[in-house]
Amino acid sequence: MTLVIIGASGAIGRSVADAFHGGGTRLRLVGRRKPPLAAIAAPGDEIVMADVATLAGCRSALAGAEMAVYALGLPYTDLSFAAYPAMMEAFVTAAREQGLKRVLLISNVYPYGIPQTSLVAEDHPRNPCMKKGEFRKQQEDILLAANAPGFETLSLRLPDFYGPGVETSLMNMAAKAAATGGTGMVLGPADTPHEFVFTPDVGPVVKALLEHQGPVSGAYNFAGAGVTTQRQLASLLYEAAGHPPKLKVMPPWLQSAMGLFMPVLRELKDVRYLHETPVLLDDARLRSLLPNLAKTPYAEGARLTVAASTSAKPPG
Repeated sequence: MTLVIIGASGAIGRSVADAFHGGGTRLRLVGRRKPPLAAIAAPGDEIVMADVATLAGCRSALAGAEMAVYALGLPYTDLSFAAYPAMMEAFVTAAREQGLKRVLLISNVYPYGIPQTSLVAEDHPRNPCMKKGEFRKQQEDILLAANAPGFETLSLRLPDFYGPGVETSLMNMAAKAAATGGTGMVLGPADTPHEFVFTPDVGPVVKALLEHQGPVSGAYNFAGAGVTTQRQLASLLYEAAGHPPKLKVMPPWLQSAMGLFMPVLRELKDVRYLHETPVLLDDARLRSLLPNLAKTPYAEGARLTVAASTSAKPPG
C-alpha cells in the first residue's frame, strides 16, 4: 500500500511519516523542495516534488496511491490562505481520478469561530470570525462533501500544537528561550485556559484512523492533554531546561502597535479571540473510536521539546 503525505516536511507531516515508518506501508513524501523531504525520509520512502496547487501536480503526487494525508500549511497571510479551497478542489479531483480509498485532512479550530459552549464537539456551529477561518472551513467542506462509497474523506481538527522542531507555534519562542535560559515571549493574555497538542502524538492518531477497519469518514477533534495556559506550559519548558522561568507577556495593545511594523503580529491579530474566548475541544468521538488514544502529558512534552532544542545544530 502507498500512502502519500502532502506537506511531509512540516511538523505534522513528519509526525505522520514517523508513525508509519517500519510498518510496511510505502510512503511517498510530497513537497516543492527536495532537501527538507530528504531530511525526514527513511530507506524505501519515495520523494516527489510536485506543485499541488495545480491539478497536474496533484495527479503526479497521487498516482498509484491508495491513501493520502493532506498536511500542507501555507504562509500565514489572508492572501495565501485564500488558495486553500481551490487547492483542495484540485486534490479531491485528482484523488478520485487515481482511485484513492481514504484521504485525511489536517485542520484546526479556526472554522468553529467563537465558541458557544465550554467544550466544542464536532457538531458545534462553524461560524468563522476571520478570513483565515473561512478559507479553512471552505477547504474542509470541499473534502468532506466529496465522501462517497469507496472514497472516504476525513478531517482531523487540532488546537495549537508544540513539539520538537516545531517552528509555527505559540510556544516556539518560549521553547527556544527556555533551552538557553533566555527570556521568552508569549502573546497575552497568557493565563487564559488553552490546550496544545504534542506533535508526535498526531501521527499515531492519523495512522489509526487510516488503518481502521470500519467506516471512519467525517470530522474528528483531537484535543490536547488537558487544559493549561501559555504561562503554565512555558514554565514547564523552563523547568525541563533547568532554568527559572523568564517570561515576557506582550499585551494586546502592544501587539497592535508592533503589528504596524511586524507583518506576523499584524496577521496574528485575527486569532486574538482564541486567547480571550478559547476553543477547548471535546474529542469524545475520537476516543470512542480509538479507545487506546495516547496523549503525552505536558511536562513530558516540554522535556522532549526542550531536549530537541538543546541538541539541534545551528544551520551552517
